[in-house]
Amino acid sequence: MSDIFLEKLAKLLLSYSTKVQPGERVFISAEDVAIPWIKEVATQAFKMGAIVRTTVELESVKLAKFCFGSHEAVHAEDLFFKTIVDHADVFLTAWGSWNTKSRTNIDAEKIKMSIQANEAIRRKFSQRMGDGSLRWCGTQYPTHADAQEAGMSLEEYQDFVYRAGYLHTEDPITEWLRIEEEQERWVRYLNSKKELHVLNEQTDLRVGIAGRTWVNCCGHQNFPDGEIFTSPIETQIDGHITFSFPGIYMGKEVEDISLKVRGGRVVEAQAKKGEDLLRALLTTDNGAAFFGEMAIGTNYQIQQFTRNMLFDEKIGGTIHMALGDSMPEAGGINQSSIHWDMLCDMRNHGEIYADGELFYKEGKFIEDVLG
Repeated sequence: MSDIFLEKLAKLLLSYSTKVQPGERVFISAEDVAIPWIKEVATQAFKMGAIVRTTVELESVKLAKFCFGSHEAVHAEDLFFKTIVDHADVFLTAWGSWNTKSRTNIDAEKIKMSIQANEAIRRKFSQRMGDGSLRWCGTQYPTHADAQEAGMSLEEYQDFVYRAGYLHTEDPITEWLRIEEEQERWVRYLNSKKELHVLNEQTDLRVGIAGRTWVNCCGHQNFPDGEIFTSPIETQIDGHITFSFPGIYMGKEVEDISLKVRGGRVVEAQAKKGEDLLRALLTTDNGAAFFGEMAIGTNYQIQQFTRNMLFDEKIGGTIHMALGDSMPEAGGINQSSIHWDMLCDMRNHGEIYADGELFYKEGKFIEDVLG
């Protein structure tokens, strides 16, 4: 990644995504592979008058905990994360790793225990995000491992990442303001509806949305961005859905996920690969078998699956649903220590109806619906 691009990304994250003000406490965290990103973001934040703290994560230490840690160690809360959630005004993170498969052979139950240990902290994180007292944004730092996972060279992956964020344009902030305006039209449309009916060759699902709020995602919490989402009514989802791409949780893949849902709860679950993890996560807690999110991807700069949900859930022409924790800002009340996004391709014979009206077909909104 070039220094020019790093600087451009850092400035956008600070001035547009999180709107950092002088004197605010800005925490910055990423794995050691992304130290150049940490340095650039910290430098730009200092220039804006922020009070900056950084943490560098070591995946090798996390693996040592899972492999050799006692029950108490695996089940201990993350005190660094707790400090950030308790004290930060702004929290910026970058994903990027040396090895995207490092957790492939970790016991699913240990992953489940680690998630449960931090439930209270994640609950406070969600609450502060919802009320606006903590502004968080996560982005991607391109690495060789992530490029390889996406089936690209590092140079190709860098180009993919910055184009997905419109950082190749002269004024990316103007581009994101345009996207925000376009998406807001569909947010207003869906906010007046009571039920969605999602159909494709392997999916027939009805989703209650009455009284829930649709949220316009345009680069303030994820970057790059491009989706609109809501938290569906927890007990008003019925039917079946098959997810087109692997579900990935903490680096582990679950392939060909098929779920049957009754009264909002997943009552049957199958997968061709990783079914043990799927079943473990569904029993993480009382809310894990319910859906916390329903979303439509709108970033048509992203058209290929990269095994990275930051990008994949934004693919123009797809929807995604998340098992577990819901979003308070969307009106959701489901609580869980997991939030697991799974992706369904709608570009081939996909349709979505809102209160019986077809407004989305084969991966695109039908503009005539808005008049």
